Amino acid sequence: MFPIRDHNPSGRVPYVTYALLAVNIAVFVVSWFGLRSEYALAEFYYTWGLVPAWLMQGEGYSTLISHMFLHGGWMHLAGNMLFLWIFGDNLEDVLGHLRYFLFYLACGLAAAALQVAGDPGFDGPLIGASGAIAGVLGGYLVLFPRARVDVLLIFIIFFRVFSIPAWVVLGIWFAVQSFNGYSATADGVAYLAHVGGFIAGAVLVLPVLLRRGFWVQNKGKPPHPAAEYLFSPSRIPRVPKR
Repeated sequence: MFPIRDHNPSGRVPYVTYALLAVNIAVFVVSWFGLRSEYALAEFYYTWGLVPAWLMQGEGYSTLISHMFLHGGWMHLAGNMLFLWIFGDNLEDVLGHLRYFLFYLACGLAAAALQVAGDPGFDGPLIGASGAIAGVLGGYLVLFPRARVDVLLIFIIFFRVFSIPAWVVLGIWFAVQSFNGYSATADGVAYLAHVGGFIAGAVLVLPVLLRRGFWVQNKGKPPHPAAEYLFSPSRIPRVPKR
């Protein structure tokens, strides 16, 4: 089960979100197809990825930023870009272009900080935009908990789209990341980074929430009329057979 779109249109063109999508995709394509051996790709990740053990020795501070634009495979990239595409435009709409960009970077740094603190001796490269994007999810949850999000459920040969509140989708996502981070699941995913980024994003939007009375005005719903899609779930009731 994963989200495919929300019903929360933005009021301005999300130029920064588009730019982040383009840069992440471009860096991946150039590195994936431009480096002709696994050794060269590994060297690239160690050069620009964040290695906690090296950082604790005072090295590689520039990788605190560069690691956010690297990905380890097509599915890694596609998953991150899907979440950024769905939820990023609304944060940019509320925060404005520059503040949104700074917010994104700040969440990525917070995500890296918690991951490094959790395993400071780790000598492999941390890569991916998921920590920063987790911050976008945290901010979205605070500002738009009642926005509708369509999720695609796939169970063997059963496919169906459900529309459910954002607080359910993002709450479940955060619970899974927290559980896996707490249990130290060894599957190569930096769960603590996801947790750190999500919390940072939720906290960083609080001043906007309080200053603008944002939630009070909209009661957690999108400030714009909800988007409707051609292939939305049918509202025709099902009549059971007698």
